[in-house]
Amino acid sequence: MRWCSVGKMHCSVARTLAVVGERWTMLILREAFLGRRRFDDFQRNTGIARNILATRLRALTRHGIFERVRSRDSAKRVEYRLSQKGLDLYPVLISLMRWGDRWLAGKQGPPMMLIHRGCGRTTQPKMVCTHCGAALAAREMLAVPRARIASARREMKRGRAWLARPSTLV
Repeated sequence: MRWCSVGKMHCSVARTLAVVGERWTMLILREAFLGRRRFDDFQRNTGIARNILATRLRALTRHGIFERVRSRDSAKRVEYRLSQKGLDLYPVLISLMRWGDRWLAGKQGPPMMLIHRGCGRTTQPKMVCTHCGAALAAREMLAVPRARIASARREMKRGRAWLARPSTLV
């Protein structure tokens, strides 16, 4: 299967990877979340070849991740600003960062810390259930096709053993 065809699969993960799965994309997004908006800043801070960066920024703009806007400083300069669709990728980037902090940081520890603007404290964001607020862990989740959600809930209420087992995804 060719990589470009994964975007046509009936799978949200595959469709997402078709848009953001190219190896430079997350580094471009990292820079955008750090406040970078200009082509030269993206290039300088990532080391991406200019032609590859131009191609990625065009694709991310075409997919609605970035919006191209005129710079306030100069009518000739262009900035790339995250759209709402792009801002919604923040949890993805933070999840990658947290995984790297845990498994790859080494003795020096994480290279970057997150401070919550609301309280001024360092934090490590986590995924929680939108219904009950409990922290989410892979082994506590059940992936169910949309068409079977009602029957899966009924089975859970009946205490069916196959629903209590860890997900087949992990």
